Amino acid sequence: MGWEHELRSRGYRLTPQRQLVLEAVETLGHATPDDIAAEVRRVASTVNISTVYRTLELLEDLGLVTHTHLGHGSATYHPAADADHLHLVCRDCGNVDEVPPTLVQGAVDRIATERGFHVDVGHFAIFGTCRGCRSAGSAGD
Repeated sequence: MGWEHELRSRGYRLTPQRQLVLEAVETLGHATPDDIAAEVRRVASTVNISTVYRTLELLEDLGLVTHTHLGHGSATYHPAADADHLHLVCRDCGNVDEVPPTLVQGAVDRIATERGFHVDVGHFAIFGTCRGCRSAGSAGD
């Protein structure tokens, strides 16, 4: 894993807590700090939530993880090495689907041209109703 090299090249050590948080982020995909803390505690029960928050902040500053907001709750974290994507969030079932940013490239280009605004697609979530929930809803009509 390149984590240790990346941390050391910036003057940090790969502590057990940092490694556990990184591994939890990779294992869980899009996970809140509470989800990550629960996963870490399966291995190290003494790691508290403030350690997880501080570690996530450091890891994000170092470019190893990134976060997005998928609703009104806590941000969710995933490895920064994951390919750029945006999130389709179903308001009914809560499913989060990842799609390539090219899906909205026309809108991103238009926003840049008309407003001079650069869209950070990695922090972009589109809310709606997924195909499964729409099908289930129409089945009862």
